Amino acid sequence: MAMRLATWNVNGLRARLDFFFAWLDARKPDVVGLQELKLTEEQFPFLELQARGYVAQVLGQKSWNGVAVVSKEPATVVQRGLPGREADGARLISVDVSGIRFSTVYVPNGKSVSHADYAKKLAWLDRLVEHMGEIHSADRPGLIGGDFNVVPAAIDSWDEDRLQGHIFHTAAERARLEALTAVGLSDLYRAKHPEAQAFSWWDYRGGAFHKKQGLRIDLIYGTPALKARMTDAVIDRDFRKKQAGLTASDHAPVWVDID
Repeated sequence: MAMRLATWNVNGLRARLDFFFAWLDARKPDVVGLQELKLTEEQFPFLELQARGYVAQVLGQKSWNGVAVVSKEPATVVQRGLPGREADGARLISVDVSGIRFSTVYVPNGKSVSHADYAKKLAWLDRLVEHMGEIHSADRPGLIGGDFNVVPAAIDSWDEDRLQGHIFHTAAERARLEALTAVGLSDLYRAKHPEAQAFSWWDYRGGAFHKKQGLRIDLIYGTPALKARMTDAVIDRDFRKKQAGLTASDHAPVWVDID
């Protein structure tokens, strides 16, 4: 059975709700992990989603962070919050849905390499890698998608020469992403498009989107059992543009199709 599995940092779901519904209607994902909800579970639009044939599992937080998994089929929660790093906010939720272990994450930003939050970001990523190794196995379809706030490699930045060593572009951050491969997870977009330079985030300021000054920081990793079923991987750039007068998130949705 073909399925579409997606990730999207919506940058405030209440501000983006009609835009999100337009995307759901157009792209019809089977499962989507959302980040940066900026609302509590009590504020989440469960009924509106139900009317569109979707259910949701949510880990909310007032005004900041917040993650959810929205799916056509019922999902069972496996983990709410990254174990041992709960104080860093509502940044991870994992579910079992349609035979897939599906995790969505919102990695701390880190602010700058000189800020105290940078060390916390690295510690969070270390724990994430460890946790992914605990809950995923090579022979079971599994996926982790989200806003990683790390540019995996030079090709994923609009200006690696200028930004190398700065936040999102450091060797230490990239080493944590590489560590995900050591626990059996592959960057699915890069596996499908080994030489493509494509971005998933563009600053609202300075016309960055139109100038193609972006970063690929919204990523989907999969286990070998899921990667073997992948038929396509897409950064949905069209939904970084305004739709019917509605303002987009600064992130584009990203999805993989599997058979």
